[in-house]
Amino acid sequence: MTSLDQGSAADPVRDRWRAAMRLALEEAELAVRGGDVPVGAVVLSPDGTTVLGAGHNEREATGDPTAHAEVLAIRRAAGEVGEWRLSGCTLVVTLEPCTMCAGALVQSRVDRVVYGARDEKAGAAGSLWDVVRDRRLNHRPEVIEGVLAEECARILTDFFRSR
Repeated sequence: MTSLDQGSAADPVRDRWRAAMRLALEEAELAVRGGDVPVGAVVLSPDGTTVLGAGHNEREATGDPTAHAEVLAIRRAAGEVGEWRLSGCTLVVTLEPCTMCAGALVQSRVDRVVYGARDEKAGAAGSLWDVVRDRRLNHRPEVIEGVLAEECARILTDFFRSR
């Protein structure tokens, strides 16, 4: 577990999550080293100050199509908490979750998802789809988008330009 310094905020809705997004960006850098798409995620405790789980894309390293940053961070947080329900927790991720990850967020009962860059091609938290806020589902986490969006988009752009 890691503690976070929240610091002062000029935009309290987004700035509250900047420190955690920087940790997610560090995770994304680890994905690049493994040859994977640079997406990183952290799950925070209900008080928002402790990292319960972290992950980065590991599909190439593991050959596992479900090894997305969000899924790995959720699994690790559930292991830390000792149960599958992550009520009160926040997932912070550098890229808008896809449909699989959005489903995992709903199923794990996180209270909030915070993301950096929008994913117009596969996003499922408001861009292409809005799985996490679908009224037909039994749980709908709050969504906060655009935290360090430029930095989150830049790491992805740089990665794909180098390919």
